[in-house]
Amino acid sequence: MNPQITTNRLLIRPYVLNDFQAWRQAYSQMLSPLNEWDIGPKKPEELTLVDFKKVLKSQKEKRLADSFYDLAVFHRTTGEIIGTVALMDVSRAVFQNAYLGYRVFNPHWKQGYGKEMVQATLKLAFTELKLHRVEAGIDPKNKRSIFLARSLGLRKEGLKKRALFLNGKWQDIVIYSVTCEDLGVKFRGDLKGMKVRLR
Repeated sequence: MNPQITTNRLLIRPYVLNDFQAWRQAYSQMLSPLNEWDIGPKKPEELTLVDFKKVLKSQKEKRLADSFYDLAVFHRTTGEIIGTVALMDVSRAVFQNAYLGYRVFNPHWKQGYGKEMVQATLKLAFTELKLHRVEAGIDPKNKRSIFLARSLGLRKEGLKKRALFLNGKWQDIVIYSVTCEDLGVKFRGDLKGMKVRLR
């Protein structure tokens, strides 16, 4: 599956080979990290066509396995890559959920792209991918990301202690979540044959 969705300004879809130049430009022209969650530019030796083909191969394999949808966010007018969004650790069966990840590249901050692309990704999750629930695990200190999640209707469900291993240590995350019903979307997945008995 190659999910795709558009908004007024953005096109969200998987990378294809013809995106190589836009990918290289986006990752080479980022500013130095502006906070502890930001990333800076990549080195030229990390931005070769061979590297990009590895990205394409890995992302395609994960999509085919229905386990991880890592999508690029393009500006519809300029063709620039604004950032990325991801639906990670997709769990089917009786769960039908995924974790949400999002990043706006720092040259494009403070233009409303974050909210626009995450809102579209939630729509994609509940329509094309037919998920029931999406969760975002956010660093409790990341106020901007928390504000974005809350502005889109995700609800705080609690703190997971030492849940994520980053920067050499186990870190806490706050869980924000939303279900399709919260956004007025009927669940479209297939639960036939999912008979679960508690013993």
